[in-house]
Amino acid sequence: MIELFEDPRLDKPSNEPAPASLVKFRQISQDAQKGAGEAKVKAQHEKGKMTARERISYLLDKDSFFEIESLMESSCTDFGIKDKHIKGDGVITGFGRINGREVALFAQDFTQLGGSLGLAHARKIADLMDRAIEAKIPVIGLFDSGGARIQEGVDSLNGFGEIFYRNVKASGLIPQISVILGPCAGGAAYSPALTDFIFMVEGISHMFITGPGAVKAATGEEVDFDSLGGSKPHSEKSGVCQFVAKSEQDCFRQVRELLSFLPQNCEEAPALDTTSDLANRQVPVLERICEMDPKKAFRIHHVIWRLADDFAFFEIHQNFAKNVVTGFIRLGGQVVGVVANNPAHLGGALDCDASDKAARFIRFLNAFNIPLLTLVDTGGYLPGVQQEHGGIIRHGAKLLYAYSEASIPKVTLVLRKAYGGAYIAMGSKFLGGDFNFAFPSAEIAVMGPRGAVEILYSRDLKAEKDPEKKEALKMKMTQEYSDKFASPYQAATNGSINEIIEPAEARAKIVRAFQVLRTKRDPKRNPRKGNIPL
Repeated sequence: MIELFEDPRLDKPSNEPAPASLVKFRQISQDAQKGAGEAKVKAQHEKGKMTARERISYLLDKDSFFEIESLMESSCTDFGIKDKHIKGDGVITGFGRINGREVALFAQDFTQLGGSLGLAHARKIADLMDRAIEAKIPVIGLFDSGGARIQEGVDSLNGFGEIFYRNVKASGLIPQISVILGPCAGGAAYSPALTDFIFMVEGISHMFITGPGAVKAATGEEVDFDSLGGSKPHSEKSGVCQFVAKSEQDCFRQVRELLSFLPQNCEEAPALDTTSDLANRQVPVLERICEMDPKKAFRIHHVIWRLADDFAFFEIHQNFAKNVVTGFIRLGGQVVGVVANNPAHLGGALDCDASDKAARFIRFLNAFNIPLLTLVDTGGYLPGVQQEHGGIIRHGAKLLYAYSEASIPKVTLVLRKAYGGAYIAMGSKFLGGDFNFAFPSAEIAVMGPRGAVEILYSRDLKAEKDPEKKEALKMKMTQEYSDKFASPYQAATNGSINEIIEPAEARAKIVRAFQVLRTKRDPKRNPRKGNIPL
């Protein structure tokens, strides 16, 4: 019998040559780590882009990456793919930590076959996602790919199907984050679209179903990559992307910050944070809202900042549908999602895009046990033929559905005005609001008092021929209507709101309301719902 081991307490590095099998393994591993070689890496850097491994190193906590399937290769025998022995098949998969929290991560490697997706490439991502779903940890995808690998034919398309299926399977169960760091074309664009949040970087990120060449051939339109599928059109017009960064480093900083507001999965709540900001801090500056003409514009961000712990607000979808603002704050250390009308854009009116934006964010909050604060200052739904023909009824219904479906703690504050169907849609008590507050100057009515008077008293106003007397009469009637039908006291009398509050005490009241509601919902007993793209 051969004794292989001595006393373990005497273990020490060996000076003997490594066994041949270890030498071979180490060489193969080193080759896999190098990727496609120095020339391809240099080309990537010249485009102002990091390599896949550099990105992983920058995003994750130091020395936390645990790679899997690094030696997997394509089984394709056509066009010499298999003969190239591309280790990893153009994608790096594994697990790591961000601020000490476990995440699953894949990074497409553009230096290897342009990061194109073949069957082995897809199966690596699908296997990673399966493990993430089982472990109930977030998934982050770093996309930098030329799309489907043409050399593998329909197998590459089938690979997309495997990933899409798992995107939906994971939806509402674990957070899914997509970071676009190069091209993301054709079918490849649909995987990010199925995830919860998409990041893009100015100048290097491009998403489209058909590229500029195909667009010109089909429609005759001439367009460049940035104008067609860059960060600007997707963050401002299409709403595909929620975050835009000026550099990859800035992008990874934003990803890390976003994760700090999210739980690991649908069975947890976001972690409480410590703050030196007093829960009962007074906000006397909000008293100015009571003096403002309801028609005057102001940025709702100023209210959000003053309500939040340490005046910090992490905005989501900043450049899209600016008439509604969404994002995360902390109140008394507790993560809270905010949906707020923004009077600085379209008067805070609800339109098709704003309804979609708010509804999807609310459904995300509901999936991941994050309480919801709604700040209301809206004159109603945006009127016009374009909105009606664009489907404002259909899109607006999504917002009604999202609020009604949400079983998370919901607190609503009416700041100045809440008219018509938009009053109901913005987290009203009758859509399941838990605590509904209003400032003393709030107007809650079917429509604005002046417009209502012009309809109700049209004959009396027409009968008065003197312009000055007519205007004085209209002002008198408007005030009477406002006092009787649009007053927050009338809304409080009939139970439409729970309480009229002092503006200076708004933060204290809202923090206290969420403290009361903290045990409202047991995440483990909540039936899981997916976060379908809206």
